[in-house]
Amino acid sequence: MIIGLLKEPSPETRVSLLPEHITILKKWNVDAIIESGAGINALSSDQNYEEAGAKILSRDEVLKNANILLSIDNLSSDDIGKINDGTILLGNYQPLFNPGLMQQWASKGFTVFSIDMIPRTTRAQSMDVLSSQANISGYKAVLVAANLFPRYFPMFMTAAGSIPPAKVLILGAGVAGLQAVATARRLGAVVEVFDTRPAVKEEVISLGGKFVEVEGAADASKAGGYAVEQSTDFLNRQKEKIAESVGKADIVITTAQIPGKKAPILITTAMVEKMKNGSVIIDLAAASGGNTELTQDEVTVKHHGVSILGSSRLPSTMPFDASKLYGKNILNFLQLIINKEGGINLNFDDDLVKGACITHGKTITNNRVAGLI
Repeated sequence: MIIGLLKEPSPETRVSLLPEHITILKKWNVDAIIESGAGINALSSDQNYEEAGAKILSRDEVLKNANILLSIDNLSSDDIGKINDGTILLGNYQPLFNPGLMQQWASKGFTVFSIDMIPRTTRAQSMDVLSSQANISGYKAVLVAANLFPRYFPMFMTAAGSIPPAKVLILGAGVAGLQAVATARRLGAVVEVFDTRPAVKEEVISLGGKFVEVEGAADASKAGGYAVEQSTDFLNRQKEKIAESVGKADIVITTAQIPGKKAPILITTAMVEKMKNGSVIIDLAAASGGNTELTQDEVTVKHHGVSILGSSRLPSTMPFDASKLYGKNILNFLQLIINKEGGINLNFDDDLVKGACITHGKTITNNRVAGLI
């Protein structure tokens, strides 16, 4: 059985597997073929892959010869035309935002596993790419904000006078939000956190943040770490509370997303206009529309002296470690569909295999995706 690894198109710098992961595949009696240059941006040369036991081939050769094809982002129509029917595609395909593309892939006879759709259960934690990459996003969001912010983060008391600490507001206490709390606190900022889930209050406090509560939120305990849609009454009270906190903040980091839907608007233009000159907003929900009315993905917008940066590709700014974590997630999932002899074994009675599968047998097998067609 052969696993093929593709080079991601720019601006993506990550790669699905590093050479250290190829060594593990060889122990499983699985061969690996790598597109030339696939890992160069993640500090892994073709020679590194060859030393780990892989073969370096052209992109066309990888597309034609792999039984399981790994990519992080969606493949082009040109790529799809070169892949054999029955090939397994495994990546981070965001099928809830790309149902039409999934339907095309189903018609080609591909079995598609989208690792971002794996059920977020205790057993699946080692395969949860959303969490491993969100951890990086939360960390880098604070560092990017500190770089844009024209003042110090920590408090300083000097002979020339005292500098007050920066005030950081984090909207959403999922994996990215909690890592942002920890990083901002390490830098000496005062941190407030808002989340609709009361259950995360203890975690926020343990990291040194202050939890801002709004009563009456809809239960999000079964939403896999995502936000859920809220009542109009709650949204109005939430808006008032957030507006109050945003007006006092120097840095705002937003993380709220709802699977398959546009990100909720948490910060209006009017709120931005009440922020202090030099303030910074880092919007991690930019890829799904953003949590502010002014967000543009991968663009820094200046409005009334406030910098608003839509950042959906922060994991790619740490390509080696991001690839290391992503690759381990992929290896853990591959163990579910590869048997001890190194062959393919698709056990759809396994809830993780079934949950991550989007298409099989020329049919869209995921009900949520099928409902969007």
